[in-house]
Amino acid sequence: MTSDSSVPGTNPSGAETPAAEDQVTQLAITEDGLLKIYSVGPVTVLGFAGQDVPSEFNAAHYRAAISDLVRMHDAHTVAFDLTGVQLVPSGMLGLLVSLTRMKEAPIKVQLFNPSSDIREVLSITKLDRMLELCEVRVDG
Repeated sequence: MTSDSSVPGTNPSGAETPAAEDQVTQLAITEDGLLKIYSVGPVTVLGFAGQDVPSEFNAAHYRAAISDLVRMHDAHTVAFDLTGVQLVPSGMLGLLVSLTRMKEAPIKVQLFNPSSDIREVLSITKLDRMLELCEVRVDG
């Protein structure tokens, strides 16, 4: 599943970008500081600030933190900004799938600007059918 968006004020799902009071400027979601919160709300955007996800990525630790964030902000979509990220370990892929299968309320997972290598892995594993791949304009 792929979509494009370059419309200011909206995200690839067509929803309004969260209001300024809902925006958070890259706060770390966990103690290691790797995964950052870009914005929260019904559509919550997380990212890695352009850094590759290390292979020792602790999926269970992140799953709990993301689940808490989703519940706190009543998110129905979690988007991961992969701009500049070239490698995603298998634990991260498993985490993405697990978010779509959360018991209390499955959520939609979007991947913003995945690299060609990441797209290839998602295609081979057929995860591109479960996750929405989006090309978005990055301002700045």
